Amino acid sequence: MEIKIQSIHFDATEKLQEFINKKVTKLEKSFEDIQKVEVQLKVEKPATALNKTTSLNVVVPGNTLHVEKTADTFEEGVDLCLDAMKVQLTKFKEKLRKH
Repeated sequence: MEIKIQSIHFDATEKLQEFINKKVTKLEKSFEDIQKVEVQLKVEKPATALNKTTSLNVVVPGNTLHVEKTADTFEEGVDLCLDAMKVQLTKFKEKLRKH
């Protein structure tokens, strides 16, 4: 599984990148055939609360699943995205089983 982290309008710290890698790797427990995960971190208007947008694209055979969340911190955003993505992966896996 390839993990690509993209930070827009700022530089992601080493610590944040390690956090994301550690969390994203756990997605493989939900679905084994993940080919690529793209994490996009974006800071919206720096002066406001809830200004960090995290979006997650997960490439699985024949499909790309997308989740986007906004939170106070990127860590919180990543957690929210991963929770939503686990639900999508589970539904996708059930769909595959039915066919």
